This record gives sequence, structure tokens and C-alpha cells, in this order.
Amino acid sequence: MTRAFLGLGSNLGDRRALLRDAVAAIADVVATSPVYETEPVGGPEQGAFLNLVVELDTALDARGLLELCRRLEAASGRVREVRWGPRSLDVDVLWVDGETIDAPDLQVPHPRMWERRFVLAPLADLAPDLVPPALLASAEGDVVRLGALDDGSGPP
Repeated sequence: MTRAFLGLGSNLGDRRALLRDAVAAIADVVATSPVYETEPVGGPEQGAFLNLVVELDTALDARGLLELCRRLEAASGRVREVRWGPRSLDVDVLWVDGETIDAPDLQVPHPRMWERRFVLAPLADLAPDLVPPALLASAEGDVVRLGALDDGSGPP
């Protein structure tokens, strides 16, 4: 079994329910970060995202996790029309212990996670060993911590 982290985000529809359904559909989840509300980075004008990170203890390798991410996105009704555009669900492979991949369709560790506070803040909640405080402090974007995914507080 391998420790891995997936980043999930949503800015269309009932964002909290979409995230809740996606997390429930993932086997091997050992921890879920708090939910953060964040402004979009890049792309066209669009609404705020809800983001979180899940930690897995999994037998899947990075490619298997990528397939899982694509299945979760499809199940949410995600349509890829505009790069970095609004989406019902975005799921990214962030980190897989012991794996480094640099392929056109998959890069592990995720190449932009070190620059984005909406990834690093929830990742630091679960894996402070991977996110030095100075790196988190220098990351781009503002985040608002809303609390646990299943507590029902915060915006949909």
C-alpha cells in the first residue's frame, strides 16, 4: 500500500455535495482535509471553488489514480470546454510516495501544486511533512477555511 494525495475542487452546482459524493466514491481514503473556499486561478471569469485534499493508502499507482480521477469527474457530469474553466468537479493526482512521472498526460508530483495555496493549505493539514511553512506562505492565492466536508456549514 502506498500513501497518495488527490486534490478535489468544484465551482458549479452544489459544490459541497459534489465533493462529498466524490470522496465517498474513493476507496482507501484515510483522511480528508477541511474544505477551503478559494478564488479561481487562471481561466475565464467564474465563481469561487470549494477545494479539499484526500489522503489515500492505496494499491493503485499514479496511472491507476489518474483513471480514478477521470471516472470521478465523468460521474459528476464534468464537461471540458475551456481550459481552467468552470467545472462540476476537478480531481488531480498531487503526490504518490515513491513515484515521479513526467508524461504529457500525467505529472507527479503535480507541477503547479507548490505554487497554489488552494492545494498547499489542505495538503498541509494532512501532510505537514510535505509542505514546509515557508512554501505555504509564498504560495499564490487566498483561501478561507470552512471546516469539515460533512459538517454542513458554509456555502453549497
